[in-house]
Amino acid sequence: MSSPTTPSADPAFELAPCALIELDPAGLVLRINRAGRQMLAWSDQDPLAGRHLSVLLRLEGSPGESLLPSHLALVRPAVDVPPLELRVRLPSGEIHVLQLSLGAVPDASGQVQRLLVSLLDVGERRVLEQRLAAQVEFLSSLTDRTPSRLTYFDRDLVCRFANRAQADRYGRTPQQMVGVHLSELVPAPHLPRVMARVTRALAGEAQTFEADGTDADGQPSWHEVHYVPDLQHGEVVGIFMELNDITERRRTEDIVLGANLELEERVQQRTAELHASEQRFRLMVDAVRDSCIYFVDAEGFIVEWSESAQRLHGFDRVQVLGRPLAMLLPPDEGVDLALDPEQPEVLVHQAVDHGHADTQGWRLRADGSRFFAHVSLTALRNPAGELQGISVIERDMTAAKQLEDVMNDLNKELERRVEERTRQLVAANKDLDVFSHTISHDLRAPLRHIGSFAGLIREQLGEQGDPQLLQYESAISRSARRMAGMVEGLLEYARLGRITVEYQPVPLLTLVQGVVAHLKAEHPLRDIAWDIESDLPVARGDPMMLAQLFAYLLENAVKFTGRTAQARVEIGWTVSEQGVRTFHVRDNGVGFDLQKAANLFVMFQRQHHSMDFEGLGTGLALAQRIVERHGGRIWCETAVGQGCSFLFTLPFEGEEAGDSRFGAVDTL
Repeated sequence: MSSPTTPSADPAFELAPCALIELDPAGLVLRINRAGRQMLAWSDQDPLAGRHLSVLLRLEGSPGESLLPSHLALVRPAVDVPPLELRVRLPSGEIHVLQLSLGAVPDASGQVQRLLVSLLDVGERRVLEQRLAAQVEFLSSLTDRTPSRLTYFDRDLVCRFANRAQADRYGRTPQQMVGVHLSELVPAPHLPRVMARVTRALAGEAQTFEADGTDADGQPSWHEVHYVPDLQHGEVVGIFMELNDITERRRTEDIVLGANLELEERVQQRTAELHASEQRFRLMVDAVRDSCIYFVDAEGFIVEWSESAQRLHGFDRVQVLGRPLAMLLPPDEGVDLALDPEQPEVLVHQAVDHGHADTQGWRLRADGSRFFAHVSLTALRNPAGELQGISVIERDMTAAKQLEDVMNDLNKELERRVEERTRQLVAANKDLDVFSHTISHDLRAPLRHIGSFAGLIREQLGEQGDPQLLQYESAISRSARRMAGMVEGLLEYARLGRITVEYQPVPLLTLVQGVVAHLKAEHPLRDIAWDIESDLPVARGDPMMLAQLFAYLLENAVKFTGRTAQARVEIGWTVSEQGVRTFHVRDNGVGFDLQKAANLFVMFQRQHHSMDFEGLGTGLALAQRIVERHGGRIWCETAVGQGCSFLFTLPFEGEEAGDSRFGAVDTL
């Protein structure tokens, strides 16, 4: 590029493999070769001569547009202008990083005649450099994070690499370590010993050893050192050195050594204590009176017999050692024994397989007498799980057995009395059935006759008859009707006590809505606000009986809100913290004094005079009967002029009907 040639006299310019551009001193294009057009995406038909270099490079609006003029001004003959990197965006949208190099072509007088520009695409090289730099940085970061001290020396023992841990040891940075000779790093007293090992490493022999020294605080320290030759094509070109601080390990080993000595001393002391404890245990085992302990093997043969076992059974060691466990069972003399001769083997196998076995039964003494004992077998295993034997502990339970027999006799007597009482109750129920039958067939007939004859008297007297007689006839008719209603109430009360409760799921919301619809039809002139909670649950009970229950309570609410201007009846339920579910029927009627209502749920008991509110006083008694048959309870909360609330509990779907709380009651 330094020879002054004209464009026409330089045919190699066009064929050059790199991008070349000729400019005049003002930076205008004189010519561009084919490689330059291809690099900058200009076609052969594009007229480029006379355009400024910034236009040719498409630098409009980019930072390179302002940098290029000042860079062109630096060009002088025989002056090396540093390359300039520019980011060029091609028409395709691709961005290329180009390195622009400038050279001056002078004329005969030494003045700049033209400029020669070469372009080199350095984008791919830049990516490779960045990747290489990232890898180097990663490797450096990786080695800096290891606690080991790493160094690499070439064959001349000049440091070429050191990680941060090694550099920190000498108070330098890893960069400051590079180029330093080994002799500058090793203290003079240790250099001969180090050089001897380095020489063997340079000869191809790897070195591994431990070295002691002092740390920065002057405390003793130890390192595990590795000198590894770097072999390249069979020739050692350097040495890898690795130092691992093993000071803590050595100190731990010293501590462990001291601890082992102390542990041996403690083991000896503990062994003496265990021997003393074993002696105390044997004394304790031999001292117990109503219990004993002895040992058998995996086949059920007695292998150790204690003093307590000899005292409880009466057999001495010679009589039982090596004998089967079954020898301690009494012979079967027609008595129902808790243990049979086969059971000891079963218990032993169970203890071996599961670790433990228990039973109760009669045991034999040497004099032929028997005692009732609780027997516990436990498998004894060492830490490796190997069976060492089976311990047998027996406790004399004869007194408890005798007490149990007495209790069993008492229970049998009690059961006999309960059965007798049950028979009496059944007989009483039968008598009640006879009484109910008599009322239904014998007592109701005279009442119907009284009513009929009272009606005949009214017909005979006519409307113009004696007023006094007509009044008597009316009183007789009312009393007969009232008496008939009371008889029907008694029959219903007795029936509710006899029938079996047919438990099944009962959706209470649907049931209550049906009862309310019936009451609305019976009392079309009443304007009552019915508040029924929409989440009434599904209860478990007899549908017909529960329908009667709500009918009695809601009829009661309708009756006693008759004098209330804006009557309101609420049906809902609650759940307490203990999970008890309680239903309520609440009205805003007249209420009553609860302190004077001791017989609220008794048949024919009323809290208001019949002249104020009609009724026989049977509804609440029948309601209580139904609730009790379902295993629940019913109560009342009220006050004069503040309305009345009846609350009761019922079993829920999912609870067992056979539960003692909810089961059918067969007695009155």
